[in-house]
Amino acid sequence: MDQEWEGLVPAWVFLPDVASRLGIADRQVRSLVRDGRLLAFRVGANKALAVPEDFIVADPDHPGQEHVLPALRGSLTQLADSGYDDVETLRWLYTHEESLGSTPIEALRGGRVATVRRAAQGLAF
Repeated sequence: MDQEWEGLVPAWVFLPDVASRLGIADRQVRSLVRDGRLLAFRVGANKALAVPEDFIVADPDHPGQEHVLPALRGSLTQLADSGYDDVETLRWLYTHEESLGSTPIEALRGGRVATVRRAAQGLAF
């Protein structure tokens, strides 16, 4: 593991597997990354593009299907607008935040979107 931040994420999903899990083409996953709706990083020995598995959740309206965590896009935008780059954003999402009592990604997955956004408001450079 060359990058210390790689170990913050419990599980990574490589882009072809993300596409398969979301039921979309690889190029559409790359569009999600390019558009800032999803973060991807080069990880592992092969430095292949991967997404934190926590960013993918079950679709409650379509059993057996998955989608990108709905609250992720707004949170990524807010952090980018605050001056955070992708690695800083990843670190923040996976570091325990005292005001949340958990990591921001755990809080987002738990539906505590407004609480996470309030915590992120004070981060602007």
